[in-house]
Amino acid sequence: MVRSARSWDESDVRVRPNRRGTRPRTKERPKHEDAIIGRVTAVDRGRWTTLVPGAHGEPERVVVAMRARELGRSPIVVGDRVGMVGDVSGGPDSLARIVRIEERVTVLRRTADDTDPFERVIVANADQLVVVAALADPEPRPRLIDRCLVAAYDAGMDPLIVLTKADLASSEDFLAHYAPLDVPHVVTSVLADGRPALAELRARLVGRVSVLVGHSGVGKSTLVNALVPEAHRATGHVNDVTGRGRHTSTSALGMRLPPFEGPAGDEPPPEPHLPRQMRSGPGEEAHLPRQMRDEGDPDAVGWIIDTPGIRSFGLAHVVADTIIGHFPELAEGAEAGCPRGCTHDEPDCALDDWVEAGHAGHGGELRLDSLRRLLRARSGEDA
Repeated sequence: MVRSARSWDESDVRVRPNRRGTRPRTKERPKHEDAIIGRVTAVDRGRWTTLVPGAHGEPERVVVAMRARELGRSPIVVGDRVGMVGDVSGGPDSLARIVRIEERVTVLRRTADDTDPFERVIVANADQLVVVAALADPEPRPRLIDRCLVAAYDAGMDPLIVLTKADLASSEDFLAHYAPLDVPHVVTSVLADGRPALAELRARLVGRVSVLVGHSGVGKSTLVNALVPEAHRATGHVNDVTGRGRHTSTSALGMRLPPFEGPAGDEPPPEPHLPRQMRSGPGEEAHLPRQMRDEGDPDAVGWIIDTPGIRSFGLAHVVADTIIGHFPELAEGAEAGCPRGCTHDEPDCALDDWVEAGHAGHGGELRLDSLRRLLRARSGEDA
């Protein structure tokens, strides 16, 4: 006799035991202590190219990897040091998994505009931001340069201004605009054979991890090809109508700076300009930045990271206190007399009295003007 379904109860349920037994689920993720560490040098459509230093006399190798599921949407950018598992042999058609992003020393970020709440990480672990601008064709854009300087201060990086095409226009008036900021600069011109003169620039890149930024058409890719001949970065021209360059680099790329091998007759490069943490006293060895002290990593010469040309640099993530902290002679006055929430560009700002009293030292007025120019650049106001 067939029973009606309405008469079924719990005793009618039949559960077949699992032959393999039951194992409770866990939220603990594997620690991947055996993961190897590599430096991300390029990103392309969900694949990350990394360089793994050789150990115990082995040569370094290039490993292509994908993002592990447990990382979610965490951004992985050029310059990141990542832990990888899986097929890390670096052979043809091999593919590893990135399971961990090592702690970052610095992070260079920007937003789409000054109201966008979402930050975009450009590069990681760079210690020098090289702002490339042309003196002519196209004309320099001081507001964009100011914004790049603000981004460098926010990231804790040392800024460097590089001016190209000095054979087309003078750099004196432009550099006078930035003299109060005390930002180092390099002016490049073209030699008789068409090559850019890069001895001074190269000296400032030695021992550093430098990221190059600038709008299209300023000659950034030309500099990269001259510094790293095997880079083969595409170069373009400036539109005669709009005065803007054409995007030629479409993604960031990290490259090791090769040893100097100039043609016969070239002058040797000058002594490198080392950052504070790399300078040493008599009888002491210079210490490389932490991100360059990987065991077996032969990158003591330096690294450069080329980025696509930019036309805007949003700074919605930057706060005013971060910028003024790079003006120590003014930061003290702001802390002592400015009201809470002071934008340092208001009538009741205490910095004017601080500078007038001479507490900011010689050139304090110019430094204060430069600070306020950067603050206005951060907020999108006309400088």
